[in-house]
Amino acid sequence: MNTFSVQLRDSKHWQQINGVVSFVGVDASGSFGIQAHHARLITVLDYGLARLTTQDEQRLFLAMPGAVLYFNNNLLQLNTQRYVLCEDYRRIRQVLAQLLQDEQTALGDLKARLKHIEENMLWRLSRLNNDNTQRPAL
Repeated sequence: MNTFSVQLRDSKHWQQINGVVSFVGVDASGSFGIQAHHARLITVLDYGLARLTTQDEQRLFLAMPGAVLYFNNNLLQLNTQRYVLCEDYRRIRQVLAQLLQDEQTALGDLKARLKHIEENMLWRLSRLNNDNTQRPAL
């Protein structure tokens, strides 16, 4: 049986899985699959789940908030901020839901900070404008 290797990398660790028969993921064009000896490919995976099947018919589910995928010479490299690899589909769905909630919370915090910065800048600009209009011309 033809197999390939998968390297998973995130900001804290990496691991390699050998003996992979197929990979199924989703990018902007939709769902796609990769098998051994696939042509060279680079794409950006969407937020969600991917699936690996090994030569011993083990199914592994991979949850991640998007990734850069590169396949060449029977090596599939996935680079992402973080990932969770699990055999249990129910468990990985829970993890993915938590990742989504964490991302939404972080995005909300970022938006609030940006709004505060914008308001502060507008206040300072209005003070500068008022100071310039009150000064007598030389």
